[in-house]
Amino acid sequence: MAMMWAGRFSKEVDSKVNAFNSSISFDGRMYGHDIIGSIAHATMLGKCGIISMEDSEALVAELKNVLKEIDEGKLQLDMNAEDIHMFIESVLTERLGETGKRLHTARSRNDQVALDIRLYLRDETEEIKSLLKNMINVLCDIAEKHTDTVMPGYTHLQRAQPITFAHHIMAYAQMFLRDIDRLNDVEKRMNQCPLGSGALAGTTYPIDRDFTAELLRFSSATVNSLDGVSDRDFCIELASAISLIMTHLSRFSEEIILWCSWEFKFIELDDAYATGSSIMPQKKNPDVTELIRGKCARVIGDNMNLLTMMKGLPLAYNKDMQEDKEAVFDAVDNVKLCLSTFIPLLETMSVYRENMRNAAAKGFINATDCADYLVKKGMAFRDAYKITGGLVALCIEKKTDLEHLPIEDYKSRSELFDNDVYESISLDTCVNMRSSKGGPSPESVREQINHTKKTLNKLLHSAHNYVT
Repeated sequence: MAMMWAGRFSKEVDSKVNAFNSSISFDGRMYGHDIIGSIAHATMLGKCGIISMEDSEALVAELKNVLKEIDEGKLQLDMNAEDIHMFIESVLTERLGETGKRLHTARSRNDQVALDIRLYLRDETEEIKSLLKNMINVLCDIAEKHTDTVMPGYTHLQRAQPITFAHHIMAYAQMFLRDIDRLNDVEKRMNQCPLGSGALAGTTYPIDRDFTAELLRFSSATVNSLDGVSDRDFCIELASAISLIMTHLSRFSEEIILWCSWEFKFIELDDAYATGSSIMPQKKNPDVTELIRGKCARVIGDNMNLLTMMKGLPLAYNKDMQEDKEAVFDAVDNVKLCLSTFIPLLETMSVYRENMRNAAAKGFINATDCADYLVKKGMAFRDAYKITGGLVALCIEKKTDLEHLPIEDYKSRSELFDNDVYESISLDTCVNMRSSKGGPSPESVREQINHTKKTLNKLLHSAHNYVT
């Protein structure tokens, strides 16, 4: 296939350079967005009288045919083509002759590439948000079933205070809500149309950039033509937002891995989402969550790749920027893969309530409540803290716990103690009394679930509605 830009050159480019230069192996996935962008461009050219309406309509009709044929597998992408843009244009030229050659009027590959990746990533962002919505709904469903499932809360991976499984799960729901909010924010800056920026300096043709932007459902056209072709902030922002999603998934995966172990045994994964060992028949490994943990590092690397690529580039377009696609595509592909696998893993896992409660009964995680008991009877917190610390030491010495320590031992440390202390430090009381906003009490968690559902609905309805 002859290069569209071959007129300046007296000899053909070396075949190895062609292969090195080619991007169709990865930008071919944007064929639909390239064609949709070209349809809008051809429509605008006809409207503005830059080409005849007859040519404009012929281009639009044939572009739709090409899109349909690729979708149906009747037309295969030519892997020898330089990129998806040149492939589509060459097909049109072959079919329409001179009319096909007119499509690229008032357009450069630079603004065409910038347009395609914005269109493509805009749609992918919507898919990621849809997966996050499913994740949050699943978390809310799990939480609703476990508002009274007591478990230990941890700091430093040491048992700290009693909470509920619902409370723990809803913490992740908040993370994923913020992820959707971040993606909405990324879309605001992504949703500007660069088409019409030309190679870097616009065009002398009387184009209507606002009309093209409107056809493609952009909020506006980019303000500066240099920036229009050289901006990849939206790729970096999206990769950064995805890195945070993956970080949240990785943290959640780490806890799933711990909870599956015999040392915890809080949950068990469904057989469909675990693997075995080639030599140890007893093993049931949480490979899915381990892979997500590993892929998080990979996606963070994609983000760093983009930042490092862009940091030294002068304006405007440079070939280095071809490297943007593989990095951001990899981030998009992996977060979608991880979310779509993690969601059913959560839906199908078994929760062992009794094991969680047994763990909560150990480790003196009601010690703060014992101190609070004294505070409510008038003692300063620091004094109550010291007395309770002494009681914990006494329990360790006597190999018992606060719930079973005799009342005489309590009274020996403070006359403020009475038999009602046992009710105050019971696990259920410890959880139920923590009814402050955001706390683990069943009532508070139900409020969190309702708030999460309302916020989710608001975030999704505040987003743009794209049809590309």
